[in-house]
Amino acid sequence: MFLSHRVPQLPTPDQALKGRPDPAFPVPERHTVLDTPLLGPYPEGLETADFGLGCFWGAERIFWQTPGVWTTLVGYQGGSTPNPTYDEACSGMTGHTEAVRVVFDPSLVSYEQLLKVFWESHNPTQGFRQGNDVGTQYRSAIYTHSPAQAEAAEASREAYQKVLTASGHGAITTELLPADERPFYPAEGYHQQYLDKNPGGYCGIGGTGVSCPIGVAKADG
Repeated sequence: MFLSHRVPQLPTPDQALKGRPDPAFPVPERHTVLDTPLLGPYPEGLETADFGLGCFWGAERIFWQTPGVWTTLVGYQGGSTPNPTYDEACSGMTGHTEAVRVVFDPSLVSYEQLLKVFWESHNPTQGFRQGNDVGTQYRSAIYTHSPAQAEAAEASREAYQKVLTASGHGAITTELLPADERPFYPAEGYHQQYLDKNPGGYCGIGGTGVSCPIGVAKADG
């Protein structure tokens, strides 16, 4: 969570750190707020969503506070390095962004509603940064788990771009890719639910103040 004057660039797969075949550290079993398993198994009927919206400490808190979310965990996603560490992700040489995995009950909260939370909780027009946090690991991203999620995410991006443009903002730079092409690697235990363990900790999350016009009809219906 720092300001760098170097222009960030994503490494190619050949340039990325090699990583390792197995995780370099254990992950806690349970969520400190929701008291649910972080890595599963998850109850039948739940769905998974993956989002990158800047520093994952504050991003995770936004989602665990969302009704209908069953568990959350933070990790690294979108890059080429298998099983990276935090220091490796921060080096900019893994290609990963800081991500939040959200396991949710679709009977209580729709994927479209989660997309609305995602868009309104950060500025998706900033490229490799969020505010003063600069680096490829802070880029905006959505990694989808089904064709339906991909369709909803693309529709939401188009809808939000229209209102952002009307409000004087630039082009959305959010990466949108299938999750099966971009594996999620859980982060170290001290990052999981960080702001629950450290209530006064850093949170760089902040939106544009522009409402996203999706999910409203379903939520009211």
